[in-house]
Amino acid sequence: MKTSTSRVFGPRIAALVLAVVTLTASTVSNAGVFVSVTIAPPVLPVYEQPLIPGPGYLWTPGYWAWGPDGYYWVPGTWVQAPYVGALWTPGYWGWGGGVYLWHAGYWGPHVGFYGGINYGCGYTGVGYHGGYWEGGAFRYNRAVNNVNVTNITSTYNTTVVNNTSVTRVSYNGGSGGVMAQPTPQERIAERDRHTPVLPVQAQHEMAASSNRALLASVNRGHPAVAATVRPERFTGAPGSARSFSQQAAVPQGPPRAPMRPLAPPHPQAQARPQGAPPQQGRPHDARAPRGPEERPGERQRS
Repeated sequence: MKTSTSRVFGPRIAALVLAVVTLTASTVSNAGVFVSVTIAPPVLPVYEQPLIPGPGYLWTPGYWAWGPDGYYWVPGTWVQAPYVGALWTPGYWGWGGGVYLWHAGYWGPHVGFYGGINYGCGYTGVGYHGGYWEGGAFRYNRAVNNVNVTNITSTYNTTVVNNTSVTRVSYNGGSGGVMAQPTPQERIAERDRHTPVLPVQAQHEMAASSNRALLASVNRGHPAVAATVRPERFTGAPGSARSFSQQAAVPQGPPRAPMRPLAPPHPQAQARPQGAPPQQGRPHDARAPRGPEERPGERQRS
């Protein structure tokens, strides 16, 4: 009888344990460096950014995630900031100890190190040049964001350039990887209080993992849906899209007053935006100018 019970329930128990382990690994991977892979992720695909759905949304670039069937693309998408002053630091793959490790992204008052990966749309590899918080609202840089000025009036237009060699490489370190180290400002940002990926972002990644068309082994590194207007919207007619070129970075200005929290209040809401708020029409966390070249993940504007 014991043998019969073991034969019946043994495989089920093993399957249940495997499912729990897989789910746990997926969950904790969003909180730190837990996923390690021996195969390098594919290059970043070239895609167009969809039109922003409304004020308060920040662009979160697409990336390659790892699942049971290998790498799959998690489309870039617009995500509503969790509180006033929040900025997104993208996750990245980094080589270490003979494997590629996933460093999860997070929300915080400053943009931290994301491997020097040029994700495009304001994420040039260092900082974020897509806008800044001012007076409780986010000001968008139209040079790197697809914004309808009729619906969103808090905008400016400042070009952004990159003085490093621009590639579509999606990982840091190792053979062929981006050779970048954290700047002093990025090391300071690492010590900020962070908010991990939001539930809507985790659900977005999970939805992508169940879409076989997003597997690198299926799309050969060219996902049909590379970006979405909002999380999890992988089907339906695409919204108005636009690609952006790599343009001029502007130095940051003096420090700004703390931001007001959204309701409900968030413990980080009083933190200052990254770097210093610039004068009107300048991004808050831009670094020193870098030479003009086209960014990966985006097409040259005509």
